[in-house]
Amino acid sequence: MTAPHSRSRRAAAIPVGMVMASAFAFLPNIQAVAADAEITTGAAAVTADAPALSYVVNVFPGFGPSAYVKKAIARAGGTIVTSYDRIGVVVVHSANPDFAKVIRKVPGVQSAGNTRNAPLPAQSTTDEGAPKVLSAAEMASATAGATAAQDPLEPLQWDLPAIKADKAHEKTLGSRKVTVAVIDTGVDDTHPDIAPNFDRAASVNCVTGKPDTTDGAWRPTTGESPHGTHVAGEIAAAKNGVGVTGVAPGVKVAGIKVATTAGYFYTEAVVCGFVWAAEHGVDVTNNSYYTDPWYFNCKSDPDQKALIDAITRASRYAEHKGVVNVAAAGNENYDLAADEITDPVSLNDATPSDRVIDPSKCYDIPTQLPGVVTVSSTGAKGIKSSFSNHGLGVIDIAAPGGDSTRLQTPAPPATSGLILGPLPGGTWGYMAGTSMATPHVAGVAALIKSTHPHASAALVKALLYAEADATPCGDPYDIDGDGKVDAVCEGPKNHNGFYGHGIADALDAVTK
Repeated sequence: MTAPHSRSRRAAAIPVGMVMASAFAFLPNIQAVAADAEITTGAAAVTADAPALSYVVNVFPGFGPSAYVKKAIARAGGTIVTSYDRIGVVVVHSANPDFAKVIRKVPGVQSAGNTRNAPLPAQSTTDEGAPKVLSAAEMASATAGATAAQDPLEPLQWDLPAIKADKAHEKTLGSRKVTVAVIDTGVDDTHPDIAPNFDRAASVNCVTGKPDTTDGAWRPTTGESPHGTHVAGEIAAAKNGVGVTGVAPGVKVAGIKVATTAGYFYTEAVVCGFVWAAEHGVDVTNNSYYTDPWYFNCKSDPDQKALIDAITRASRYAEHKGVVNVAAAGNENYDLAADEITDPVSLNDATPSDRVIDPSKCYDIPTQLPGVVTVSSTGAKGIKSSFSNHGLGVIDIAAPGGDSTRLQTPAPPATSGLILGPLPGGTWGYMAGTSMATPHVAGVAALIKSTHPHASAALVKALLYAEADATPCGDPYDIDGDGKVDAVCEGPKNHNGFYGHGIADALDAVTK
């Protein structure tokens, strides 16, 4: 996205900082002595029944935390879970309620903050409501109408021709050397539409913040969200005579599970996901969520700043490794370029309350991070979905994410304005949201990478935007026809607040 702050690339190493970090380990000084006193005081605040929370401690990247920082973490009541040394992010557990406050004063620590609170139900995925499972009658009707060149349920996928994916498939299905990782709630790789293209080597469970490569750890368990499986199918459901067809049905798809059983996407898990993708041959990541527990993270708050810092480091590291990171814009019909927004859902794992934020200073992460491709949603009529967030200079590109069938009715033989995709357990169903728009863009990015295998992440993004179909703002946006404007679109045809550079184009991705 076009970020509200600097898009400059952060250096991979900071030599001066690393020298300073090393010096702090060996040179006692007044600051270090003061920090020691604060650490001792803070550690004393731990009680036997205090809940353990998770923290990120951000230090100078390159060599991990210094011996002094490690000692300080322990003395403050913290236990290091894992350390991502290349980006300087340390995951810590502590039952000391003052842990972050204390550790922020330690020489060599750049920022630190807790990543979670008491668990309550969360809604961090950017989809709209529960999936609607496709009935046997609907499946039979679609299958009867499919042509010889189509998978059985493809006639219901109005979203594929909306981005010319059906025409693109006549040229190529994409390269098996390209992998898209779904950073999400888990992927059911046993589903018949996903199994042929699943990349086991690039899949992992990152929920704790530390990679778990146990076989099948990336799958959602019974009762967990079907979200990640649906997203994976939209990207790369195989063209195999079964079910639906993905945007890029010839590429591979991996599952990086980062959501807890309760549905939370915490910072340490998201950091793990980006770093894993960077180091395991992933070309594109799909991020259809926001990072809990804050919808918007404000740099003025030291805890929230630490979360921004950690995920920024991880996403930039992935991009430096050649990964294109694609993220959903969100579903509240917010203008992300407005002067202020009322955020009613944060903290979503404690006690949410309304707060007014400035979206140029408080960020939906990873959506609003520098370098991330930010995606808005369109419906079957090709206009902004009623729920989709928007904003001039924030939205980079648009793609089909569905909308109420009443508001945007597709042309026959499609019957639903939502997006059809796989669900865990071998079924299919409809979902909608910017969550569903994002995998369309991730799929097109994968087709571009297939066509230009040596392209850098920056070039893939440039082609993605250049090849998009420029879409003007159009008439005043009154999606429900009640005579009231529901959102305001600003900007010219080739770069506006509803569609960014335009609607993703799969055909151009494989022919230009």
